[in-house]
Amino acid sequence: MAEGSAPWCCPLCGAPLAGDNALKCPSGHSFDRAKEGYWHLLPVQNTRTKAPGDSREMVAARRAFLSAGYYGIFGQALGELCLAYGQPKAGKPLRLLDAGCGEGWYDRCIAKQFEEAGRPLELAGFDIAKPAVRLAAKALPPARYAVASSFHQPVRTGWADVLLNCFSPFAQEEFLRVLRPGGRLIYAVPGAEHLFQMKAVLYEKPYRNPVQEVAYPGFEAIGEREVSGCITVPAGQLEALFAMTPYYWKTPRDGAARLAALPELTTDISFRFLVFEKK
Repeated sequence: MAEGSAPWCCPLCGAPLAGDNALKCPSGHSFDRAKEGYWHLLPVQNTRTKAPGDSREMVAARRAFLSAGYYGIFGQALGELCLAYGQPKAGKPLRLLDAGCGEGWYDRCIAKQFEEAGRPLELAGFDIAKPAVRLAAKALPPARYAVASSFHQPVRTGWADVLLNCFSPFAQEEFLRVLRPGGRLIYAVPGAEHLFQMKAVLYEKPYRNPVQEVAYPGFEAIGEREVSGCITVPAGQLEALFAMTPYYWKTPRDGAARLAALPELTTDISFRFLVFEKK
């Protein structure tokens, strides 16, 4: 990656980082590339724990679930939207930034579709969970990955043509900063019926997800798409699916026990993709 196109800036002073394996800024701060191919750009002062984000076990379970194809309609739709809304600068690859990339399954779906379409892609992503970033970097070597926080993104101002935010914290100020003028944000959220049958097992009174139209200052809504389907998940994958949801942290113990006792679960899945343009 040429220095002029490198996505990263120093998490300590904000100056551009340059280099191949060792990234350095003009102030002398240096960050070595891990053997798996990522950089650790999360200063200790920006973390609350020694190992923030998902654990190694949760990341492995998530990878197994996603690799099995249960969310195939999500990956397909996301790639199609990136192809449709991505507008690179003339003669340049599309610069795509995945904020909260997890173990990179969504990115691999997108990269495959861009390759099949013959469209050049320059992909960078970050996540606060090091076990996830480690897997993402090993699985997609052409991409650039880093351990980092959405609220302190070590990304150059105006670098991204397209920014992805899939079920991750909405860091509005940082999203506006790292997107170039006219850049697009694709924001993925659960649809109204997403995992409703799972919630019917977990809770006495299951609820549908609210469908909200939210205005974000600095962004203009330019598109929306919803995809839905139905999946049957065996017991061995149910815990992984459960751990991917916010319900994992707030479900009473008896609800979790009912889910764990099932031999399999058939449930609806539904995703909304909201597309915004930076004004």
